[in-house]
Amino acid sequence: MREGARKDLGTAPEAWGAASRTPRAPARAPYAHARPGSYSAAMSDSAVSPARPVLHIKGRVLVGAEDVRDELWVIDGRVTYERPRGARDVTVIEGWTLPGLVDAHCHVGLDEHGPVDASTSEKQAVTDRDAGALLLRDAGSPSDTRWIDDRDDLPRIIRAGRHIARTRRYIRNYAHEIEPDDLVAYVAREARNGDGWVKLVGDWIDRETGDLSACWPRGEVEAAIAEAHRLGARVTAHCFAEETLAPLVEAGIDCVEHATGLTEETIPLFAERGVAIVPTLVNIALFPKLAEGGERKFPRWAAHMRRLHERRYETVRAAYDAGVPVYVGTDAGGALAHGLVGQEVAELVKAGIPPAAALHATAWGARQWLGRPGLDEGAPADLVVYGSDPRADVRVLGAPDRVVLRGKVIR
Repeated sequence: MREGARKDLGTAPEAWGAASRTPRAPARAPYAHARPGSYSAAMSDSAVSPARPVLHIKGRVLVGAEDVRDELWVIDGRVTYERPRGARDVTVIEGWTLPGLVDAHCHVGLDEHGPVDASTSEKQAVTDRDAGALLLRDAGSPSDTRWIDDRDDLPRIIRAGRHIARTRRYIRNYAHEIEPDDLVAYVAREARNGDGWVKLVGDWIDRETGDLSACWPRGEVEAAIAEAHRLGARVTAHCFAEETLAPLVEAGIDCVEHATGLTEETIPLFAERGVAIVPTLVNIALFPKLAEGGERKFPRWAAHMRRLHERRYETVRAAYDAGVPVYVGTDAGGALAHGLVGQEVAELVKAGIPPAAALHATAWGARQWLGRPGLDEGAPADLVVYGSDPRADVRVLGAPDRVVLRGKVIR
């Protein structure tokens, strides 16, 4: 299945909708395609006024894994591959260019203690931006960060609203903490508050058993996921444990965060249903420290966390080999700092995922999965430039030479 499975990664939004039985959530920032009469076509065909600054990106432009071009132009903040006529105020940037990277699991407006102020949220967003992460899927935050949408110098954010957790079964001050009878209502609320995503806490430590266990009964979670889909939102869930996964997938979930509990029994189910995972390996690296801190009170849980950590790379590679869509996310904003997107890509490679596929998971494929454009004709010019080929060594992602956001050179 290995060869054919790779073709499934990053399928078009129409395809994922069919696979997950989920209506496609509309993109909040549609862009113009180059067709007769479109913005980008008119922009390319007409002469450029001397007053209009132009960027000329040269070198190797990685439009896709196999689509490599020699140059692109940025006019009025948009990408074009047509050489503009009459351009005078031209800034030339050379290197290896990718669309702005995606961190598909982070938390702007949150730290390890709960919500943060706007100044701290701004610093978090700036840190991600400077690391090349220009599109963020905020996988749960108690802070209102909508003001970031009005800032042309900060990354674009796709929000999942606030976490929805079982009472006293998650980190304090993070989530709506509710009981199963209220799950459908809260999912509907966050589907309306978010940008096409809802985030559940699927499992957490149960103080009575002293180990990880599922948070929601099957019937309630099925009804909640159905309600989110009715409202045009996809559903994802925080999951560490093995037993949590199959019921969520069978209930119609679209994505699972962390997914450390995947086994040879559940991986085929994920692949068959097209359910994506965001492994957050830079966060899973903290499991031994967490286990040490909780071992005296919850020894079963601590031993379980260590086992999940020990097989983390094997788990991710097995999922990839089976055709499970894998995307890059760091879980920044809780116990982790922002700006780690390059490290997470390197972790996927360490797990055995080929470099080109790991890039796909943070660039072309991740953007397609989230319904946002890459370096397409007429798309907003959000791109990152490197001094060497990231396909040869993904570690270069940690230090971009240039970051261009909305067509402006940020750094």
